[in-house]
Amino acid sequence: MGDESPELPSIAEQFVSSPQGAQLARHFAVRRMADWGYPPASDVSCTVALVVGELAANAVRHGRVPGRDFGLRLALDVPAGLVRVEVADAASAKRPPTAPPSSYAEGESGRGLLLVDVLAVRWGSVPRRPGGKTVWAECAL
Repeated sequence: MGDESPELPSIAEQFVSSPQGAQLARHFAVRRMADWGYPPASDVSCTVALVVGELAANAVRHGRVPGRDFGLRLALDVPAGLVRVEVADAASAKRPPTAPPSSYAEGESGRGLLLVDVLAVRWGSVPRRPGGKTVWAECAL
């Protein structure tokens, strides 16, 4: 036997870069988590739904390029005890900060990455080729 590891269960989907698209991405994630054995009311599913919601909303608000969708990929890694969430958009120029803001904003928005930072084991972003970025977060099972 070699060092081959079985392929992790994963799924990817494209969504229209709009508030409705972000909402659909969140619902899609909840359905996939249920398919993987984590019911909608479970802590894991709720955590993934919140992280997807925040990252998708950021992709729509800050990463939108007219005529381009955003992508969502979920990967279940039971041996590592993680669900990886990846949201890819087409905007290369707007990269998320490397850390969430150190204080709460006074306005109605601006706390999404604070929420992701609290809920995820770790998170970050990587550039995409030919353009854009992928913001990812790993949530504990």
